[in-house]
Amino acid sequence: MPRKRPSSRGSTRGHAAARRAASPARIIAMVSTGLVICSLLAGYGVYFNIYNKISQEEIDFDEWGDRPTRVDGVMNIMIIGSDVRSGDNADYGDAEGERPDVLAVAHISPEKETATLVNIPRDSIVDMPACEPKGDKPGQQAHTAMIGEAMNSGGVQCLWKTVEDLTDVHIDHFVSLDFVGFKDMVDAVGGVTMCIPEPVRDKKAGNLNLEAGEQTLDGEEALGYVRSRKGQGDGSDLARIDRQQDFMGAMLKEVMSGDTLSSPTTVNSFMGSVAESLTTDDGLTVSTMGDIAVAMREVDLGDVQFITVPNGPHPADPNRVIWSEPKATELWKQVAADEISGDPDEEEGGSGGGGEKEEADPSEVSVEVLNGTGIPGLADEVSTGLTTRGFQPAGTGNPTGQVPPQTTVYYGSGQKAAAEAVAETFTNAATEENPALGETVQVIVSQDWDGFKASSGGGGGDGPGGVDVDSKSAADAKVDCG
Repeated sequence: MPRKRPSSRGSTRGHAAARRAASPARIIAMVSTGLVICSLLAGYGVYFNIYNKISQEEIDFDEWGDRPTRVDGVMNIMIIGSDVRSGDNADYGDAEGERPDVLAVAHISPEKETATLVNIPRDSIVDMPACEPKGDKPGQQAHTAMIGEAMNSGGVQCLWKTVEDLTDVHIDHFVSLDFVGFKDMVDAVGGVTMCIPEPVRDKKAGNLNLEAGEQTLDGEEALGYVRSRKGQGDGSDLARIDRQQDFMGAMLKEVMSGDTLSSPTTVNSFMGSVAESLTTDDGLTVSTMGDIAVAMREVDLGDVQFITVPNGPHPADPNRVIWSEPKATELWKQVAADEISGDPDEEEGGSGGGGEKEEADPSEVSVEVLNGTGIPGLADEVSTGLTTRGFQPAGTGNPTGQVPPQTTVYYGSGQKAAAEAVAETFTNAATEENPALGETVQVIVSQDWDGFKASSGGGGGDGPGGVDVDSKSAADAKVDCG
């Protein structure tokens, strides 16, 4: 069971050293690798006694057998946004057990002075390992299910083991924050300003009611915004992850540009609001927090990257996702080897002397989607996904002629850039000219359909370290609507 950590752990000598080495601004910057990490580190540098309020849980690694190899100097932290509904969280509805509402791995690379947050969709169907019973958790046999079931069956320890088994990434620590802690933390910094692209109405997200335009979200509104699914976009968990990444970047901008760091009262409120809602493993000591803070003191907004595990619709249930291979495995290999955090600008080879590739504005591209798979509703699903990515819908239907073996984007004269922009959003797609078409491009979805690329908010192309997935940085967060 979680327990309070005695304040005698960790040395005051180490505390003083880290306080001298890392400014509060750089420590607070860790919000971009997970709001809860930021809270932990800011608390280390400013108010040592807040650590005593954090619950800590003992993790027994002995029963796991061999674990992934740890890379010296690198830290991987499992971030959990808990959906527990007991205690003060009971106001957010009824739900049995506890599952991760948000699940991610924060990869911290001190040598590169970068951090990468890899989001794992909660709708992921994965192979689960066997887990022993723990406390009031019954444990589980090896089976296939949504990844969050591991936490409900065997607690954080089982979820930790599941993530390590799936990714082959050594996880060093975990940090978990519940709904109330998140809400109070946002209120403590005076709210977070964001651009809301369209009105939001979602009764299932705390009766969320937001108008379009620039909004400063208070804690309750922010919680509803990052939890909302059906009231925004295509209603998918993937679209929600994209909004959560934007929110984390926006919160970082709020903290870094405002007077939060210059006011001891505000910092104390910020940290105190989260401490009692936070749970970590008992190995995440004050000394370890200081090591992270010192290592990350030079991180800038552009050095923090957000990625989502490459995925596509599960063949047995389009409402669930399956990780896309080999891209998912390649991504995790890069994380495990500390090769994910390279500067994406360096991967592009500079400006060079050749001509620049023409790019199309999605808002000016009309797309018709035809379903060549026989899967009911797939054309509408793809069309909706393109719409959430800024393209203009031009109808759906079924192809009348021969279906190509590969999902293909067809285009008319002068529309090659438009077709390439559409194809770039898909995990796999070809482009082909069809002189009979006008300005509207046409997508024929074939049997090889493997979904959209993960998290398309960063402009496309290779992610950090050259991984072929889309990524965005904290600096990309859209705060104003200008």
